[in-house]
Amino acid sequence: MSRAVEELNRSLLRARDAIDRAYAEPLDVPAIAAVAHLSPAHFSRSFRAVFGETPHRYLQRRRIERAMFLLRETGRPVTDVCADVGFNSLGTFSRTFRAIVGETPSRYRRGHRPVVVPQCVQMANTRPRPAAPDPAVPDKRPPVVSL
Repeated sequence: MSRAVEELNRSLLRARDAIDRAYAEPLDVPAIAAVAHLSPAHFSRSFRAVFGETPHRYLQRRRIERAMFLLRETGRPVTDVCADVGFNSLGTFSRTFRAIVGETPSRYRRGHRPVVVPQCVQMANTRPRPAAPDPAVPDKRPPVVSL
């Protein structure tokens, strides 16, 4: 692997780590791209090529992952969970939650009680997965850069 590819991958990992740390804060692609020292367009293309989804979608999944935990483990109202994970609109939160998880936040809470297992096992089994690609829609992503 070339030195340039290694440096790009390190930059993308730094940016992904920044998203993981600050998921509840207002983030946009230019701010995250600045962490990677890349232009927003190059950052978005590279991030998707390496991680298989756009930076915005990764941020949404990270926020929903945290919301799933809060809904399962706390009795906080859905509106508070929405704000805690960085969404400004309950409607956007509910729509995004349903698109990723497959059910509304309230229904998810009713069907999922606190889990009493080691945290590493819990995280592996409750992390939202990207939706399967629609075979009717052609894949326009650039080829994946191997790490």
